[in-house]
Amino acid sequence: MKQPIQTRRLALWIALLAALYVSLCNAAATVRMQITHADAGCGLAGRELMQRMALRSRARAARLLSSSASAPVSPGAYDGAPLTEYLVHLAIGTPPQPVQLTLDTGSDLVWTQCQPCAVCFNQSLPYFDTSRSSTNALLPCDSTQCKLDPSVTGCLNLNQTVQTCAYYSSYGDNSVTIGLLEADTFTFVAGTSLPGVTFGCGLNNTGVFNSNETGIAGFGRGPLSLPSQLKVGNFSHCFTTITEAVPSTVLLDLPADLFSNGQGAVQTTPLIQDAKNPTFYYLALKGITVGSTRLPVPESAFALTNGTGGTIIDSGTSITSLPPQVYQVVRDEFAAQIKLPMVPGNTTDPYFCFSAPSQAKPDVPKLVLHFEGATMDLPRENYVFEDAGNSMICLVINEGNEMTIIGNFQQQNMHVLYDLQNNMLSFVAAQCDKL
Repeated sequence: MKQPIQTRRLALWIALLAALYVSLCNAAATVRMQITHADAGCGLAGRELMQRMALRSRARAARLLSSSASAPVSPGAYDGAPLTEYLVHLAIGTPPQPVQLTLDTGSDLVWTQCQPCAVCFNQSLPYFDTSRSSTNALLPCDSTQCKLDPSVTGCLNLNQTVQTCAYYSSYGDNSVTIGLLEADTFTFVAGTSLPGVTFGCGLNNTGVFNSNETGIAGFGRGPLSLPSQLKVGNFSHCFTTITEAVPSTVLLDLPADLFSNGQGAVQTTPLIQDAKNPTFYYLALKGITVGSTRLPVPESAFALTNGTGGTIIDSGTSITSLPPQVYQVVRDEFAAQIKLPMVPGNTTDPYFCFSAPSQAKPDVPKLVLHFEGATMDLPRENYVFEDAGNSMICLVINEGNEMTIIGNFQQQNMHVLYDLQNNMLSFVAAQCDKL
């Protein structure tokens, strides 16, 4: 049953005042989120898991490139498996209603599907029902939240006397969500609740969404993203081993002892901002080492130039992808150093694989990414897949497009901190299942 307009207006002011309180509170407790990998618990063999991740990565790269390009880029065919990587588990409203949102550092808007849904994709959880939440409120057109990103939000006439804030958001793969901008209480792991969080209530949602998600949690650099709304100085994620089913952790507004369980020296590199693509987290990648050989690749191959190219770190991409000319150099040097027979590409696509002795674990050359002021020395399991059943060992790097993307497979068991206040990214090897 719908609330009277006067009641909803009162709820709105309560929510707005609560939001103001949150924004003024500089000593908020750390918010902990639990996330799970899209393929966790599916019982997939390692090889099938890696193939699904490669396909998702290619589709994701096309989507990101479309977001930064003037013309759409087709993601190509896909086999229908989930396109999501990590799902954030939380609840919205009072009493809380569970939602599962795709963790996305490559977009800003936070949204979930809502009733009454005109056009919605199937999902395993019930659609969020605003009428069941005593803390839910529509946002008026003149609210601060409605003015944060005019490219996404606008004013909608509900009838001759009532206006409210609406949104329209499209993604590079032509997926679209349309709905109303609202505010409500978000509840996270261990019962931590934050009132007055702005989110999109999706009423018309089309594209390549899947039933394992209910919407998207934007963690990008824009004003409507969750970190921006909560005005946190930083956030971090720590992805557990992808081939296992152990949940991972996201932390917002981190404690001083962030890296207390780190295993090695903390590495720190600047985050680069780009006016043409303000959502993405760009990094200054300077070069790559395979084994003991620094590859003869110019820094310009990774550079951001007039809104194109560049290197981003992305939660929604599985496998790191390199520009074609860089990928070829990495692949050739890896092959020269590993000294194992190559497996024909038509049987190992999309990976570059070698025949390995059965019951053996051959040495592989190191893979090191050199950033400005930081070195990411990848452990073996973050760039090599060993298919013991087929006696193969594969390099887990994709050939991509002009943009270099650092994927989550390369970030396994690595605590990655986005220091938004100081515009820096830090990372250190960690036991993410212990965080």
